[in-house]
Amino acid sequence: MFSEKKTKQSSGNEEQNRIASGTVITGEVSAKGCFRIEGTLKGHLNTPGKVVISDGGFIDGTLECGSADIEGKFTGKLVVTDVLSLRKTAQIEGEVVAGKLAIEPGAVFNATCEMGKQVKTLKKEDEKRSA
Repeated sequence: MFSEKKTKQSSGNEEQNRIASGTVITGEVSAKGCFRIEGTLKGHLNTPGKVVISDGGFIDGTLECGSADIEGKFTGKLVVTDVLSLRKTAQIEGEVVAGKLAIEPGAVFNATCEMGKQVKTLKKEDEKRSA
């Protein structure tokens, strides 16, 4: 009786893109939505959305995204503004910059890692306490 129809405005991040198993893409990919990688991407992927690399999926290159959930393989530079989750089957090699990092036991993580944007410096008083 008093219900109103509300329209949901799409920001583009709800859209799901998929690279299927057996597919190999070489080059630069940019999108507003999320990605599920089941095949292979050699190059650069840039999206503000979430990227899932499935078990069997592989990225060789650069990945810049909002968040990532990795079960497959990644080699190269990985920049995640929010949370990077590595599942037990994940294999990461290269350079990682992430806001937050979660790693399950069993994941292979052979990378340099930088988290957050600020590094806390010790004050003289803190140095005296730790000595």
